[in-house]
Amino acid sequence: MAEAWTSLPSEPQDIRLVICDMDGTLLRNDGSVPDTFWPLLDRMHARDIAFVPASGRQRATLEKLFPGDLARSCIAENGNLVVHHNEVVSTTTVAREVAHAIIDTVRAHAQRYDLGLVLCGVAQAYVERSDRAFLDEADKYYARLSVVDDLRAVTDGILKLAVFDFNGAERTATEVFGGFAESQQVVVSGEHWIDIMSRGVDKGRGVVALQEALGVSPAHTAVFGDYLNDFEMLAKADWSFAMANAHPKILAEARYRAPSNEEDGVVTVLGRLLGE
Repeated sequence: MAEAWTSLPSEPQDIRLVICDMDGTLLRNDGSVPDTFWPLLDRMHARDIAFVPASGRQRATLEKLFPGDLARSCIAENGNLVVHHNEVVSTTTVAREVAHAIIDTVRAHAQRYDLGLVLCGVAQAYVERSDRAFLDEADKYYARLSVVDDLRAVTDGILKLAVFDFNGAERTATEVFGGFAESQQVVVSGEHWIDIMSRGVDKGRGVVALQEALGVSPAHTAVFGDYLNDFEMLAKADWSFAMANAHPKILAEARYRAPSNEEDGVVTVLGRLLGE
């Protein structure tokens, strides 16, 4: 179990790379960035510390959260898109025949389980379901989103498929999409979201790609997360933090426990690490 953040060394640490999940981690429950974060971000930039959003969110959505700053680096779409200094470091796509099988599965179970599907393309995201309740949820994470008549007709490269379940994702991930786990990753990325993507891709691999690009070791890396799609990246940093509101498996994997997202936990812990 993670130690309390108050057990951190009192002296400043040589942190050069900060990787931070968004929902349930940096962002408050209303989806906003804490006001206390922006002065801290300026101080990190002044010290040449790279701050990297790592999210299941679309890159365009991260650009809206961090205008002018995303050009530095980001891990988007749960590691399927990695950007460094506004240059794409890597993209990983799902085979079209697999994507079509997932589309068909969602269509077959949509009414019974109340499912909506977001096809996460390289250029933008696409949905067939167009009711306001579903679009309100999809709009939170996908700033570039189009409603189309047929997801099978989309020709964009497919980074991942994100399924929203209004009734809760963990059971549906197994009951409906468990069969895809033999060849793909089926990841519960939030209380209501399931991400299906290629094997071997996760936020952890994105962290390693950025460490290599920046020449930064795990000893100088801090990582913050709260949910199951953050699991792999915790092992890539010596300074790994689970939020107090994190999933039990994340609390068990991280080295330290930070205050919750509603308590501005990321800002509090980074202030301690940087000696402020």
